[in-house]
Formats: sequence, C-alpha cells, structure tokens
Amino acid sequence: MEKFLYSIDVKSFYFINRSLANPLFDSFFKFITLPEHWIIAYIILLGILLAKGGKLGRLAFVGIIVVIAASDQTSSNLLKHLFQRVRPCNALPDVHLLVNCLHSYSFPSSHAVNNFAAAAYFSYLYPRYNKVLYSVAALVAFSRPYVGVHYPSDVIFGAALGFLIGYVFAILTIKIYARFLNDEK
Repeated sequence: MEKFLYSIDVKSFYFINRSLANPLFDSFFKFITLPEHWIIAYIILLGILLAKGGKLGRLAFVGIIVVIAASDQTSSNLLKHLFQRVRPCNALPDVHLLVNCLHSYSFPSSHAVNNFAAAAYFSYLYPRYNKVLYSVAALVAFSRPYVGVHYPSDVIFGAALGFLIGYVFAILTIKIYARFLNDEK
C-alpha cells in the first residue's frame, strides 16, 4: 500500500512540476515561494493590525507570533525529523527545479503549515478576509511542488496541520479576548 501511495505522490508531483511548467508559472511560483517576497507584506499587515486593530488586533498580533512559532517548530523540528522524508529534488530524476534544493527533510511542507496556520488563525478572527487569506496560503503551498522541493502529500498534510494549529489558537485567542479584554461584558 505504501508503494502505491508513493507512486500516486510521484505522478502527482511530476504533473505539477513538469506538465504544468511554462514560463509564466515559472516566474510566478518562483517569486511566491520565496519568503523574502511575501514577508514584507505580512510585516506591513501586522503593523496595521497592531496600530489600528484595537485590543483584539493587539492580541492577534501576539497570537500570530505564537501560532507561527508553534506551527514552524512542529513541522521543522518535530515532524520533519520524525519522518525524514527525502525531498523530491534529491530523490527523483528530471525535476524541474526553480529554487535551491535543500538537504533538509520534506514532510511536511513548513511553507504550507505556516501559511495555512496564519490563514486559519486570521480567518477565524477576521472572517471577511478568509478568501484572500486561504487563496494566498494555497498559492504558496502549491508553489512548493511546482518549484520542485516538495511532494503534493507534503503540502496537503502541511495545509491540514497548519489549519488545525491556526484554528485551535484562534479559538484560544477569542476566549482570552472575551474573558479579559472585551469591554462589552
């Protein structure tokens, strides 16, 4: 069964990585996959949240730092070392590689975990932005197999784990806000 699932993962990887490859997608997904291209937008949004978000915004600012720390540590320092899955760019021939192939482990995709954790967290707190948040998270996650550094299952599991982490922390944030910070009691 494991070999069968791996074969589906490899076929899906090659479909995304090679069959969908074209110059427009290459430029777009190479751009969006690199944190230095979207981290500035996140910093600006967090600054706005901190400055204009009121008590809930300030709590959410602190909360997202905890969410990202929890999601990143869970994926990068716990699960990757537990599963020790080799990245496709290190394991497969003919990968259409658009970024550096690291020798760190592949499962789960920390990009997917962290971006879906942030999307779930902020979507719960600010539901009117959920389409934008999940769209950005999905594009970043999809970029990982496209650029050649993750299998699709790395991204799918990472997205699910990130969603769960973000959702749990959002519920905790709302409970803290309602109990201690909300003046409308």
